[in-house]
Formats: sequence, C-alpha cells, structure tokens
Amino acid sequence: MNLEDVLQEAVMHGASDVHLCSGQAPWARVQGELFKFSTSIVQSAVREQLDPISAGTLNETGHHQQSAPPSSSSLIQALTPYMEKNVYAHYLEGYEVDFSFVVPRVGRFRANVFKSHTGVGTVLRHIRDAIPTLTEITSPKVLPDLLKSAGLFLVTGPTGSGKSTTLAALLHHLNQTTSQHIITLEDPIEFIHTNHQCLVTQREIGHHSKSFSHALRAALREDPDVILVGELRDLETIRLALTAAETGHLVLASLHTRSAAASVERIVDVFDSAEKSLVRAQLSEALIGVVSQTLYRPPLSKRQHAVFEVMVATPAVRHLIREGKTSQIHNAIQTGAAYGMQTMAQAMQAAAQNAAITL
Repeated sequence: MNLEDVLQEAVMHGASDVHLCSGQAPWARVQGELFKFSTSIVQSAVREQLDPISAGTLNETGHHQQSAPPSSSSLIQALTPYMEKNVYAHYLEGYEVDFSFVVPRVGRFRANVFKSHTGVGTVLRHIRDAIPTLTEITSPKVLPDLLKSAGLFLVTGPTGSGKSTTLAALLHHLNQTTSQHIITLEDPIEFIHTNHQCLVTQREIGHHSKSFSHALRAALREDPDVILVGELRDLETIRLALTAAETGHLVLASLHTRSAAASVERIVDVFDSAEKSLVRAQLSEALIGVVSQTLYRPPLSKRQHAVFEVMVATPAVRHLIREGKTSQIHNAIQTGAAYGMQTMAQAMQAAAQNAAITL
C-alpha cells in the first residue's frame, strides 16, 4: 500500500490534516472536525507489523532473551523516502521530527513524526500549492497599510488556526506590490514563494541553519528588508527580532497566543524581571500590530472561516504596553474601529452576519 493513495484520498475529501498511527485506521480533519477514514484503501495503509521489542522472548530454559531488532514498520517505510538523512537520523535517536515534502500530483505536506504508547505516529498537514491572497483569506483591510512600516508584526493563534497561511498571504502581498529582499526562517518550509517583485530567500531551521536565533542573527547581515520568523520560541530569538524591528526591518513572526494582550504579555514574560521595564519600552516602540486568529464556523454555515482580532499599535496602545497596563488593551481594541481594530467577539459576530446574508 502506498502513502500517496492515503494522501490523495484525504486531499480529495478536503482534509487539512491526516493522522496515521501504527495499528490504527487513519483519521482526517475536515472543516475542523476529526473523523475516521472508512475506505478499505486507507484503512490498510498503516497496519504495522512490529516485532515484540519490549517483551523480548523466552528461550527453552526460561531465561529472558532479547528479541532481534524489529523490522521496519510500514509507516516508517512509507515516510522514509521523503525524509532528509539528518531528519531520519534525528528520528532514530528517539526524537520527534518535523519536515515537509511534495507528493507528485497530490500536493505538498508538512509532517510531524513521533512515537507514542501505540507505536509510531505522524500528522500530515496539506499545504495548498497556490499561495492565497489577503482577499481570499478575508483578512482585515488594515493589514496592507500596516505592512508599509518597519517594525514587529505578530500573527498569533492556537495550533491549526491558519497562522502559516496568513503569513504566506502577507508575504505574497509584499512580493506582488514592493521591491524588497525577503528572508524567511521556517521549521519546516511550507509555502514556496517564487520571486515576483521581491527577492525571496527561504531557509529551513535544522537544514539550512542550527536554530531560529542563529538564522536570525545571520539574516541581519544578509541585507534584508523583510524577515519572517516562523515562531518566536525563546528569549534569544525574541531579543533579536526586537532588535531587527528597531533597526529598520519589517519583522513578521508568529506566537501561540490567543489574543493581542496575551501576545504582549508572552513576549515580556520571557525576560527576567530586571529587564521587563526596558523590554516593554522597546516593544512599545517596535510593535506595529498584532493579529490573533482562530477558525470559526458560523451557526448557519457549513464551512470554517478565519476570524481575526486586530490590534494596531496606536499611541494609546503603545502607552499601555510601556506602562504594563496590558489588561486595558482589550478596551483599546474594542473602541479602536477607526484604526481598523476589532476584538475576536466583534469578528465572530460579523462572520455570523455575513454567513446569514450569504445563505
């Protein structure tokens, strides 16, 4: 059985993610709902036949004897051709691994391979070939204007909320409307950007550089105008991103937070207490705006929609950040419609109204 058949079946059903685990039937997520595949083709795809490596075997005298090394599982056999040697070596050392790959005539996928109590598992996310436009993802109209300034722009939200798609759409807009050098730092590379108006350099962490912080430090010496940081994971990366934003670059980055205020707090809380006051001042000057998003299905709709909370770094918002009054940011967003701001509740209400009108 070929992994390509599984993925093709999933893509045909509009799945965003495919879950494969040893000894279990595949699952897929479609429009936010997880369901089990029922086709015999897919069910037979990941039936692994592993040797009993944990229990070992008993010889004729009753002594415990370690069993022979297990045969390669069908799942790993199917994934190995798509894994770089260093990624596969990392997996063999007992680690979870992330990578991306292309299946001809099916599409591009981002993979995470891991081990669990049931054996080997993987989650494969389908990445569309065509990079969506800001209009296609129904992004807030204020976003193109925010991209005209140097500074830090954050796209936040829970896992699976479409942050990567939004970042790709933002880069696509810049690539079509400006002439700049764009450097992306990703883990792994997802959407592939071709050069249009911009020169786009895409680097993959773990393959082209050791870490986000190493790649970001090097990027500052590579004549960038725009830097995309796939995720602000640690103190050093955040510090470098703030420095890059302060020194005249547009820095786009993602965080796993659910609101603009939480995003500000997350960045500040990474630093020691002695630095927090300085970081608040630095962030208040460097920040352009925050878009927090989630996927939402209006009551009368059969499809999910991305909805966005938008915070624009107005003088009032900058003051709240500098003074550490993040609890008041929500009120500033709620009353900031004139600047293009909206809360998540306002965005969901508008999405529900639009769905009702469409139907």
